Amino acid sequence: MAQAGRRWQRTLFPWLLQFGFIQSSSDPCIFTLRKGDAQLIVGCYVDDLFVLHSDDSANSLYAEFTDALTGRWNVEDEGPVSDLLNVDIKRHGEHVTLSQASYIQHLVDTFMPSGVPDATRRAHAPAADDLPKLVDAALAAKTIQPPQPELLRSYQSLVGALLYCSTQTRPDVAYAVGMLCRAMSCPTPDLLHAAQRVLTY
Repeated sequence: MAQAGRRWQRTLFPWLLQFGFIQSSSDPCIFTLRKGDAQLIVGCYVDDLFVLHSDDSANSLYAEFTDALTGRWNVEDEGPVSDLLNVDIKRHGEHVTLSQASYIQHLVDTFMPSGVPDATRRAHAPAADDLPKLVDAALAAKTIQPPQPELLRSYQSLVGALLYCSTQTRPDVAYAVGMLCRAMSCPTPDLLHAAQRVLTY
């Protein structure tokens, strides 16, 4: 059902507000609740809830919330989160590490099924110095010769995935990905190789 997620939001969100949560003005899928020193942050993604809490003891705000939630709906607690939207989450004492190693490996397997070429494996930077020139050349040739559909599809898929990585856990590749994004409608084989270099960096 195409509207199932929207209908679920129209049921869940008023319930969260009635429970006392405050909806974020910058992201309507984030809710916060504070009582004394206790705090809950709930993130909603379709029919999944991601709950951050400061205390999960039997008499905590978290326990009160989960009891009310399970009393209203048939929900399943999947325990501590290990990944969320292709972001790996690892705990080290009081510290949390976010990475996308699994997602990046999936991209390598998808876009480089024959393995990583030696040339890109040896790269010590996400992009070569000539990347801006490659982008300019592709933009200049845009009206002369349209790209092959398969090249266009592969390039857009890869660069879109790299853009997601650059905005989540890998800001170090943001410049290279930003340059590649300029040629989304007119990629060349050289730019596809440049995107693969970013992926293997």
